Amino acid sequence: MVATAIELWQAHKDRLYNYIVRRVPDRHVADDILQEVFLKAHISLTGVNTPGSVSAWLFRVAANAIADYYRARKPAEQLPDDLPALEQERDYIAELADCLQPLIDDLPEIYRNALVLSEIEGMTQQELATRLGLSLSGAKSRVQRGREQLRLRLLQCCEIEVGKNGLVGYETREHGCHCNGNS
Repeated sequence: MVATAIELWQAHKDRLYNYIVRRVPDRHVADDILQEVFLKAHISLTGVNTPGSVSAWLFRVAANAIADYYRARKPAEQLPDDLPALEQERDYIAELADCLQPLIDDLPEIYRNALVLSEIEGMTQQELATRLGLSLSGAKSRVQRGREQLRLRLLQCCEIEVGKNGLVGYETREHGCHCNGNS
């Protein structure tokens, strides 16, 4: 059957190419489409029963490949001019970062110092322990308690919305809150 398929292809390829090249603007595109038809024929030719139907089937495959080419080139639909502009996406993390410094400043000094040194200045908890004259577990405990107090203060100030990818919005709860706005 392989020899027969090759013979059938050889018998039809020139006519197929002429058919394709008259319907597409570029010979390189015509070559690509002919290659697609060849691949389809190679894969599916065993399903065609009689030699007479092979010719019709090959031209139908070529017509479909040409239609696919033009369908892919169809320009996207133009949006109407009166479409309202989309609101620029807010950077909620940056907004809340501005809010954190006053909240950190309001923490008791032992927790404020631990948070500033570890979270803002990037000191390791071992370095923090040495600097503050604490054991490592004492330094870890102080950082954790500071984080918890900061979290509670932030939640008193703002209602935070968290999604799969992190912070997606927030809304301030109090007028005295230092956050930049509402979502």
